[in-house]
Amino acid sequence: MKRLLLSAVITFVAMTASAGDIARRANPLLGTTTLWTPHELGFTHTRNKRPWGGETFPGATMPNGMVQLSPVTKYGSGGGYQYEDTNIYGFVHTAMGHWNLINIPMLPVTNEGYYRADSYASYYRHERETAMPGYYQVFLERYKVNAELTATLRCGYHRYTFRPEDEKRLLIDITRANNRPRRWDVKKTGRYSIEGYQDGTFFYAECNYDIDEVKMEQHFSDPVAVVTFKDSKGAMPLEVKVGLSFVSCDNARENLRQELTERTFDEVRRQAENTWETLLGHVRLTGGTDRQQRMFYSTLYRAFLWPSLRSDVNGDYRDDRGQVVRDTTFSYYTTPAFWDSHRNKLILLAMLRPDVAGDVIRSCIERGEKRGGYMPTYFHGDHASTFVAGAWLRGVHSFDLERAYRLILKNATVPGRGGRPYLSEYMRQGWIAEKDTTDVPTWDEYKAAVTKTLEYAYDDYATALVAHELKDRKNEQMLMERSKNYRHLYDPTTGFMRGRIADGSWVKDFDPYYPYYAYMYREANAWNSLFYAPHDPTGIVALYPSPQAVEQKLDSLFSEPYREYEADNFSGFIGNYCHGNQPGHNIPYTYYFIDRQPKAQAILNRLMNEYYGMGPEQLALPGMDDAGEMSSWYALNAIGLYTYSPADPRYIVTVPLFDRVDFTLGGNQGRTFSIVRQGQGERISQIRVGDKTLKGWFVDHDDLARGKTLTIVAE
Repeated sequence: MKRLLLSAVITFVAMTASAGDIARRANPLLGTTTLWTPHELGFTHTRNKRPWGGETFPGATMPNGMVQLSPVTKYGSGGGYQYEDTNIYGFVHTAMGHWNLINIPMLPVTNEGYYRADSYASYYRHERETAMPGYYQVFLERYKVNAELTATLRCGYHRYTFRPEDEKRLLIDITRANNRPRRWDVKKTGRYSIEGYQDGTFFYAECNYDIDEVKMEQHFSDPVAVVTFKDSKGAMPLEVKVGLSFVSCDNARENLRQELTERTFDEVRRQAENTWETLLGHVRLTGGTDRQQRMFYSTLYRAFLWPSLRSDVNGDYRDDRGQVVRDTTFSYYTTPAFWDSHRNKLILLAMLRPDVAGDVIRSCIERGEKRGGYMPTYFHGDHASTFVAGAWLRGVHSFDLERAYRLILKNATVPGRGGRPYLSEYMRQGWIAEKDTTDVPTWDEYKAAVTKTLEYAYDDYATALVAHELKDRKNEQMLMERSKNYRHLYDPTTGFMRGRIADGSWVKDFDPYYPYYAYMYREANAWNSLFYAPHDPTGIVALYPSPQAVEQKLDSLFSEPYREYEADNFSGFIGNYCHGNQPGHNIPYTYYFIDRQPKAQAILNRLMNEYYGMGPEQLALPGMDDAGEMSSWYALNAIGLYTYSPADPRYIVTVPLFDRVDFTLGGNQGRTFSIVRQGQGERISQIRVGDKTLKGWFVDHDDLARGKTLTIVAE
């Protein structure tokens, strides 16, 4: 099989990513392949369905753009594209990786391809496929069409090159999406234009060929729309410009006219590539291998695909009540995947795109004030507080902190629909009780009481940081005291965080190796829930009899074999440590707090070198990266910084993969700081920021923001 960009021959010479070359080092195909072998998964795959992969998409998009113009090879999959598939069903205009979206599929077809309404997909080969930031290309073998895609913030631009002798047609599978549409329509609106919608996703499209008609065709399946053109034979490619909106077709048309009118495909592609070049070029690398540099820029790229823009060029957006609001003072974005990305990705966003980070928080404030006064959450936990604190304390001040604080404080203190689940018992006793039962299947849904208690304690700490900023001393003190609640679930007889039942006794049916989706632990087991108190690492270490006991626990985690439990979202193991899901991502750094930092670095190096770019194509990730957290973990550790406690404006220092990193913070006042590695070892013997030697393992954001050089001596 032909190797792609990330699987290039490793070069061990020092190298520097040059201007104009950075965006081309990022490969959007990273994370699209699936792990299959026991060595890679950590267990033997026996199910009929595929294991979950990275669930990423390879299509053309702009940083945090509204449009993700991407091929769909499988409906009902995460990002709509799975590398092992051999057929493309269309090119969709929205994608994330979380089994939703995949809207407005379009596919060029010909009569010579013998398409039908229920059989139109085209096979393709990876040898004739290209993906880079802002551009995607593939050759559709069935129709002999070269398809090219690029995008602006709110528009997709298709260019389809047919054989001159073929009649050009455009198939729009308007009834299909990952969220099955209940309402849909597509119609001709002008000589060159069509428009339509799928539920709340609207589009307006202009073609460069005279449209004959839009007709609905149906065989055994739901109907599809087929656009035919007058005099469509010839060498000129079919070009389709598509404006998207979540408000109306009229707004979709306005988005198109503002962003694509009188612009050629190549101009739009160059602008998209230049935009990515500028963003990714905020971080410039010297040294490392070619593969490491490509992996870094590929993961950094993935950190800026979500949240996604939702406001139109005129400032319109549709709020959570379904009402259209016009506000030109900020851009409205989707709610972040807080449970995943609060750990690292949202801080990267605040560092490199503070304007977007501020608008994302403003969007969350707007939602929260319209949904009962609670700040939005996402999937599990209450981690908007972490983003609010972490962004503000890093200098992102483009949102109203007092309005944000009212919302996150209500989340933390007022039980109610929209706030924290089970908050009453958490406030009453300092922990959440789990059901006392036995033989719980992996997939059953319960309270995830251990995970909630640990995470609420950290969210209390993050909210307390905001209370401190606003001089609310009473609530600051109360929340800081509650931030110690993680201690209530530590079981000294086992050395694990363990569920309690309502009477305070421990859950009896306890197997620390068994993974759950929501019994005691959220998508984790007891091993991967160790040491979670990012705000108090010395405190959680002190729960154990000695540093040696902590070291033994960590050594066992990374050495005892996983017990072959097969479950979605559990893959990529070192011993029992699961890197393929987020809950345990802080665990390796615990070695720092018992004076065993080299052991942590050995684990970090193994993860970066062996668990990113897995599989025969070297394109797989160890687990889901639907919102960019998995990639952000790599990008930060690769440059020697990690957001161990993301609410705090500081970073734990690790050994970077590169000799030198020049990092320019975003914003008008963004300054460049440098990270310099001296030595090739895993033991950090000295950390200097400017001319000052640091005590401890953390560097303050303010020192980096002042342009000071961080020097890491690794022996």
